[in-house]
Amino acid sequence: MAEIGASPNKNGTVMYVLLPTDERLASVLPPGSLFAVGGRVRDEVRGEVEGTAIPVKDLDYVVTGVPLDELQRRLAQIGRVDLVGAAFAVLKVTFDGQTVDVALPRREHSHGTGHRDFDVQSGPGVPLADDLARRDFRMNMMARALPGGLLVDPYGGAADIAERRIDILTPQTFREDPLRMLRAVQFAARFAYRLSPATGAAMKAAAALVTTVSAERVSDELTKLLERAPRPSAGLELLRESGLLAHLWPELLEGVGVEQNEFHAYDVWRHNLATLDATAPGDLVLRLAALLHDVGKPRTKEGPHFYKHEQVGADMTRAMLARFRFSTEVVETTEHLVRQHMYAADPLIKDATLRRFIRRIGPRQLERQFALRHADIAGSGLPKRDDSNERFEARVWEEVARRPPLTVASLSIGGAEVIAAMIERGLAPAGFRGDVRVGAILNQLLEQVVDDPQRNERQTLLALVEQALDRLAAPSNPAGMFHVKHS
Repeated sequence: MAEIGASPNKNGTVMYVLLPTDERLASVLPPGSLFAVGGRVRDEVRGEVEGTAIPVKDLDYVVTGVPLDELQRRLAQIGRVDLVGAAFAVLKVTFDGQTVDVALPRREHSHGTGHRDFDVQSGPGVPLADDLARRDFRMNMMARALPGGLLVDPYGGAADIAERRIDILTPQTFREDPLRMLRAVQFAARFAYRLSPATGAAMKAAAALVTTVSAERVSDELTKLLERAPRPSAGLELLRESGLLAHLWPELLEGVGVEQNEFHAYDVWRHNLATLDATAPGDLVLRLAALLHDVGKPRTKEGPHFYKHEQVGADMTRAMLARFRFSTEVVETTEHLVRQHMYAADPLIKDATLRRFIRRIGPRQLERQFALRHADIAGSGLPKRDDSNERFEARVWEEVARRPPLTVASLSIGGAEVIAAMIERGLAPAGFRGDVRVGAILNQLLEQVVDDPQRNERQTLLALVEQALDRLAAPSNPAGMFHVKHS
């Protein structure tokens, strides 16, 4: 096994730092038995190569040469030890307010397709190199001896990182676990790495197997790609070029080659990617909305026009994101942003129309909706035409600052007053608790108040309730609709 020390970067700095957790574990284990593994080691080497510190996230350890029962006894000296895992032993060790994973080394032999189709052998006699070899990419097949800090790199992971390359140890990597193809894509996009020729060829050969990956695991990898990559389009292009996208998300490919009008320099596919890249990392919902905002265009194209593409796209968005098991909140909010993205940004509209816009978008989603509009403009590939969006947004924020009543809850009266009036008029029995008529009347009141906030005064609203009840009592208008003359 080749071992190399932690080499300085171009600034003479080594990014490896011995953590208090490392010291605590090493204090109860035999010398030379404790190794840090996983993304932490990869990111330490990345930090050395790139000359910047990358925050440590998950802490994972492997202990060699120590039987399981002895390992449990030793670790119990510093905290609580919980044994998990059926096929192999992983110890969850909790001390100093945190929990870390400590495992015995293991080797795996694939006997099928998928991350569960492995024969596993685990124990103190399994060489560390075998444990590292079971991991997905060479850059993740490294360990660091603790507490000394020596880097264990039997498969050339540090060289791959130095070359900004994602490489595999065996062509069977993706057939053994198809999820690794999605990991390769999100790593490439997040780190601005390229796939080695062997990696790219193996992905193309195994592309159809992505359909065997569970929806939840797919959405996990897509989330990492969209939330963390500076330019997530790089990952989407890899998905397309490898053939994965055709099996995973074929709706996106409908935009390839679909030309647009004179206000766009790109086809629908490239425009959606450019819009996605124009959003900042961190907001999954905004990035999903950017990717999907024009996904309905290919299905609505009539010459240079895409009538109601935002409505078709919103319906597609709900179905697609639900298919990937994204949370209800993510699905509904993304759908809403896509459905509303074609709003007219007229800085000269009436105040009442402005308030209705705010109510329709929702005050909490205004910032995202505006960010999507700006990304859409940037993604057109053409210069911005004017400042109408900025002037419209300034008016919106001024109106929001006035805190106008925009919800039923902000009315000066509530359901109790409507119910009391209905009982008094004999339109409901004593003890009446309300029904759809009460909600309908409150929504009618809100429409009047949005039109003129000065109407949000108790006596005015009670008078409007009486008008509604007059109509409710009329046989020709059972819904109780009412209208107010504008002075």
